[in-house]
Amino acid sequence: MRRAWVIGHVAFEDLGTLGPALAEAGFAIHTAQAGVDVVPPEEGLACDLLVVLGGPIGVYDEAAYPFLMDEKALIAERLQRGGVTLGICLGAQLMAAALGARVYPGGAGKEIGWGTLRATPAGQAVPELASLFAPDVSVLHWHGDTFDLPEGAIHLAASARYAHQVFAWGAHGWGFQCHPEVRGRDLERWFIGHSCELAQAGIDISALREETQHRAAALEQAASRLWRDWLTARF
Repeated sequence: MRRAWVIGHVAFEDLGTLGPALAEAGFAIHTAQAGVDVVPPEEGLACDLLVVLGGPIGVYDEAAYPFLMDEKALIAERLQRGGVTLGICLGAQLMAAALGARVYPGGAGKEIGWGTLRATPAGQAVPELASLFAPDVSVLHWHGDTFDLPEGAIHLAASARYAHQVFAWGAHGWGFQCHPEVRGRDLERWFIGHSCELAQAGIDISALREETQHRAAALEQAASRLWRDWLTARF
């Protein structure tokens, strides 16, 4: 059985639609909570897939959260060895940092809410991403930081506010700044868990909840195709 290790940073930002896709593809899923659990280095490097999920801290916050240094070191070595790696939001930022790129607060402010992705020419040529670029599909954005594109990475998608939303590193590394994995039924946990951030950003939670009701189902269907196609292409 294939093994997937998942590094999470807050409990409610989980695998979402990626979880069932991994199970259907025959993966045994092992989860580690950053700062609490330790991924055995030999497991982190040898497992078939490493997934690094999102969270509210910054890549550059190593002084407050020293475990970030270990995460970046693991990701850097794994990518250099050709290990299949997927990063979402903070996970994508950690991938970018591990590959030597700068991660920093975005000049366009926080991007929180639903919005479409715009494919780059390279992204249009990636069949696994096609479902996310459908005109009726929006993804959830929830970040304040952004990153420079790592040297050698392929830029696949942008949003209206931030250019670097999806990138590939070779055939084995993918980073999503956005959140294609979310399920509508789970997002109330986000609205509660990130209440302070939402208030500081001036986000109308009722409006965000209503838009979630309109947008989430289409994303869940598109993401299920995305994960199935992505896993099939790599395994």
